[in-house]
Amino acid sequence: MHLIELYKSVQGESSFTGMPCIFVRSAGCNLRCAWCDSEYTFSGGTPFTEDEIVAQIEALAPCRLIEFTGGEPMLHAKELLPLMRRLLADPRGYTLMMETSGERPLQDVPTAVHKIVDVKCPGAGSAFGSFRMSNLDILTQRDEVKFVLRDRVDYEFARDFIREHSLNEKAGGILLSPAFIKVPSILRSADNMELDARHLVDWMLADGLDARLSLQVHKFIWEPQKKGV
Repeated sequence: MHLIELYKSVQGESSFTGMPCIFVRSAGCNLRCAWCDSEYTFSGGTPFTEDEIVAQIEALAPCRLIEFTGGEPMLHAKELLPLMRRLLADPRGYTLMMETSGERPLQDVPTAVHKIVDVKCPGAGSAFGSFRMSNLDILTQRDEVKFVLRDRVDYEFARDFIREHSLNEKAGGILLSPAFIKVPSILRSADNMELDARHLVDWMLADGLDARLSLQVHKFIWEPQKKGV
């Protein structure tokens, strides 16, 4: 399995925000979102065996929350799924998360894994429409669906998608996250977001939308372009 980085920090998104977390970031992505903030994952990486990955995770103990991210981790499903099963069976009691675009089939991911599934909005550009709709059928209450928003058009798409597909009944949480600009300043401020979070809050309240405002808190703790955090 080719990895870009493996490190310990705090979780910056989802309902696990603020919790210490080990990040296993894989190389490669088959989508090209217009707002992507991790283009450095598109190529390269270093090959690791399953044993080497587990050894690095154990070295970062006592952290028990692990997120698989990328790039797109499901491009490595052949290696990733056995690794997930091994970690879930470990007596240390790991909690596993995975960030995924939802373009790859997810039915073989162990149900104990907390899936954060990203449905691409129109502002994602060429990646819009890539979501595999059959993945909605395997969501559980431990999973969350995320929408990254650039503008009002993206918000309305997300709002209508949530309602049309009864996402609150299928998943445990709905996340609405303002996109960050491609080349942010070094300032750790909301000025780096493409969509003003105040507008997003106003829209959510006006529509009575049952969703969570999700800000990437790591970009407010560290410089937005900093890696390994």
